[in-house]
Amino acid sequence: MRAEPDGPEDRLRRFATIWSRAVFPVTSTSLTRPEFEEQLLPLARRLSEALRARTFEAAEGRGVGAALVAAHCTDPEALSRALDCVDAYLVLYCGEDGPKEALRTRSARLQHAMAAGYAEALRERTLTEQQAISQAALTARSAVAEALHDSEARFRAVFEGAAIGIGIADLEGNILQCNGALLRMFGGSEQTMRGRKVTEWTHAEDAPQVWRLYEELVRGEREHYHVEKAFYRPDGTALWTNLTVSLLRDADGEPQYQLALMEDTTERRLLNLRLRYEATHDALTGLPNRTLFFERLEKALAAGEGQRFGLCYLDLDGFKTINDSLGHAAGDRLLVEVADRLQSCATAPGEMVARLGGDEFVALTTGPGTEREVDELAGRIMNALVTPISIDGRDLTVRGSVGVVEGPAGERGAAEVLRSADITMYRAKSAGGNRFELADPEADARAITRNGLTTALPAALDRGEFFIEYQPLVHLGDGSVRGAEALVRWLHPQHGVLGPDRFIPLAEHTGLIVPLGRWVLEQSVRQARSWQERNSDAGPLRVNVNLSPCQLTHPGLVQDTVDILEREGLDAQALCLEVTESALIGADDDLLKPLRRLAEMGVDIALDDFGTGYSNLANLRRLPVSILKLDRSFTQGMQQFPADPVDLKIVEGIVSLAHSLDLAVTVEGVETGAQAEQLRILGCDTAQGWYYARPGPPERLHELALVDAVG
Repeated sequence: MRAEPDGPEDRLRRFATIWSRAVFPVTSTSLTRPEFEEQLLPLARRLSEALRARTFEAAEGRGVGAALVAAHCTDPEALSRALDCVDAYLVLYCGEDGPKEALRTRSARLQHAMAAGYAEALRERTLTEQQAISQAALTARSAVAEALHDSEARFRAVFEGAAIGIGIADLEGNILQCNGALLRMFGGSEQTMRGRKVTEWTHAEDAPQVWRLYEELVRGEREHYHVEKAFYRPDGTALWTNLTVSLLRDADGEPQYQLALMEDTTERRLLNLRLRYEATHDALTGLPNRTLFFERLEKALAAGEGQRFGLCYLDLDGFKTINDSLGHAAGDRLLVEVADRLQSCATAPGEMVARLGGDEFVALTTGPGTEREVDELAGRIMNALVTPISIDGRDLTVRGSVGVVEGPAGERGAAEVLRSADITMYRAKSAGGNRFELADPEADARAITRNGLTTALPAALDRGEFFIEYQPLVHLGDGSVRGAEALVRWLHPQHGVLGPDRFIPLAEHTGLIVPLGRWVLEQSVRQARSWQERNSDAGPLRVNVNLSPCQLTHPGLVQDTVDILEREGLDAQALCLEVTESALIGADDDLLKPLRRLAEMGVDIALDDFGTGYSNLANLRRLPVSILKLDRSFTQGMQQFPADPVDLKIVEGIVSLAHSLDLAVTVEGVETGAQAEQLRILGCDTAQGWYYARPGPPERLHELALVDAVG
């Protein structure tokens, strides 16, 4: 009977597929991945039924954990991966329409039961195997020893009937007897084996203690030893064995023979090597993957005194465009070709190339002379990408950005080195790409700080780490305080008070500028209402709030502003929203529509940093602005007396133009009395700057306004 599409059986199968893909790479099994999936399917069904059962049965979870051990999932990572899959996908695919919170609780209890069952089964299996191996060796040794002292017929029966390889040699190492199992393992005849010496069977992979243990045994100093050892077969291939060698004594207790018991582990070892290779190499390119690269990098960084390392971090420029336009198959062939070229760049001892994922590659060089070698390696990588790559009849030009890090071993960890290389690579990309850059510790520190601030931004808003300072806006005609500009600050736990230039660009990049801007607007409007209530004799004080270009395109801007004004009871004319000139360059009607609606409500719109962009002055007629905020760069020449005549003419022209369009003019950055007087003479309306007051708490603005009110 076929399961209905996307029915319970189909979802169960999907869960089993995900589970098998996660666990298979760390499972010591000769099954294929689809065969392993079939083995997991009934276990997935048991978990699914236990998840939805009326009462919780921990035994089901323990049974599944034990079954994983029986399925050869004995690698330490196998249980972790299995539990991760159950945690992420069991409720999703097998929970059906049950209450999600209760199902997640049940899933967590099943995971605990699985872990307990797995640990218990693994412990029992390990003890059983250890006992079986020990008992088998003792039994075989005793049987052979007894048969040797008993009769030739009995000896032959035990010797030839054994399922494991058995060899007997004298104490000088001359091989006397080999059973059929041992001959089959070596692939030789009895004639070729007998007469050889044990000491001839050395292998390049022998552990240092193998022959020391052998010498101790033939001298009678030990009764037996157990090692993993490789032998050369007659055809040159390797035979891997679990080898137990025991000393056989005569009836008087004198050493007489040595007995070797061998279990062929070649196939198991090859399987483990294959699994290890798959776990440490990229399936697409065959290059070492992130896991193996980090192993090599950590080894290089732990090298002794005088050793150095060099790392090149490559990211292809424009690979996403190629992938999207030509398809993933073409993108994969491109990556394979790039991998081959990079592999040819790192052929010297101590050099390796790895693929970290996507279109990111790394090349590592080690040794005492990497200061010169890493530059040469980076140059070879860039040259390797010069020749176009032909894919499906198209010649594709491949470019790459490379970050280079070099230094002595023992000073930094692998994660820190890779982070520095990543930062440097992005610096090369920002500089136009198709180049390599050397790591700069100061640039790294700035980037790390920037990344840390970006990560901390969302929580900072929730924790109330932002606050607002206000800088007075002063009327140049009578010197009275007419309002203030709201300037947000971040009281960072580690870095102290940060100005908006440090975090507003990060907030715009992450999208947090919308909730942060809404909070600033709400706080500022509330403060303006408080000023009015406390200072009614001084007249209404207007508050100016900056709008980011990202906020302009947010659909909730107008409604948020209306809601805040109504909730706080502030008249729209007491609010001014400042928008930079650059944000409105070439703005279409859709972008200007929310500003027009706000202006129609009575909210003033100020064009901030006026004069720094390249907008056509004629565009001022179509913008819904009522105030021009003149950038401080135009008034710096007025700080001294006499003022720069060119600056005077420019400001005079802008003021005249603004007034002819019924626009007020505010000037930023007023720092001297001479500056303020000159701007008053030129007809500017309001000003702000350190000459009047630095940004400060809202109470100070109330005090300044109160002084104006009482003369």
